[in-house]
Amino acid sequence: MDAPGDDPAPGDARGRLRPPRLAVGGRRAADRRAAGRGRGARRAARQGGGEVRAFRAIVRREFLAYFFSPLAYVVLTSFLLINGVLFNGILQALNQPETPRTAFMSLFFTNVFYWIFMMLVSSVIAMRLLSEERKSGSIEALLTAPVTETTVVAGKFVGGWAFFLFLWSPTVVYPLLLSRHGKLDWGPIAGAYVGVALIGALFIAAGTFASALTKNQIVAAILGFVFIIGVFFVGVFKEFANDPGTREALSYLNLLEHMDDFSRGIVDTRRLVYVASTVVFFLFLSARALEANKGK
Repeated sequence: MDAPGDDPAPGDARGRLRPPRLAVGGRRAADRRAAGRGRGARRAARQGGGEVRAFRAIVRREFLAYFFSPLAYVVLTSFLLINGVLFNGILQALNQPETPRTAFMSLFFTNVFYWIFMMLVSSVIAMRLLSEERKSGSIEALLTAPVTETTVVAGKFVGGWAFFLFLWSPTVVYPLLLSRHGKLDWGPIAGAYVGVALIGALFIAAGTFASALTKNQIVAAILGFVFIIGVFFVGVFKEFANDPGTREALSYLNLLEHMDDFSRGIVDTRRLVYVASTVVFFLFLSARALEANKGK
């Protein structure tokens, strides 16, 4: 035993214990931070319900995460501003005697500015879905049994899609305002919003695949925009096809025609099948890309 007041020798056990404890504690804290993003999904899976509970936890966390990012508020503000400008322009067009009131949805959802902005917004929303997890390293903590790549991809896609739909929710005010000054046909309005939701899902799915390919969010946004442009323009080539069969096939892929039908209140099951199958295709590619890049 040391005498009172004696300093511990350099090799004394008490002098050697504190630094290792601090180092271990620091490593543990770092591990906890790295695993924090996947802890909710793993806990939900262990509590029962497995994949379903994990899926719900991922969707909820991903949707709420947007509201803790300044970018989300920039996107929301820009989205409402652009839509407000479009709405004002459409009001000016509707004031012309030759413009039928039933053309409101068609004018709003089939103009070029709507499509360009929708593509940009979708790629920005989706760019962080998987690339952020891969860059931080938390994807490894998230991809632990029983959480599979498919569950992670599906949960993140639905979370991003939910935020996309949230952006559109304030625009419901526009037809309500118009209805105060004249009778509106609510069938095309409902059809148009169904079209927005479906085509938005397709764009977010394409962006999710881009996000699975890289750790850089900017690169993911650019790739996502390229994929979305590709999906959009493949149907536009219908105008250059001479063969009737080719024209019909490209018409089936033409998103402009899809949205035109929806905005007139026509919900064709063939359109639904195309959008749903394309979404599933992109999500399948995302899961495979995530699996291939595991540990990289």
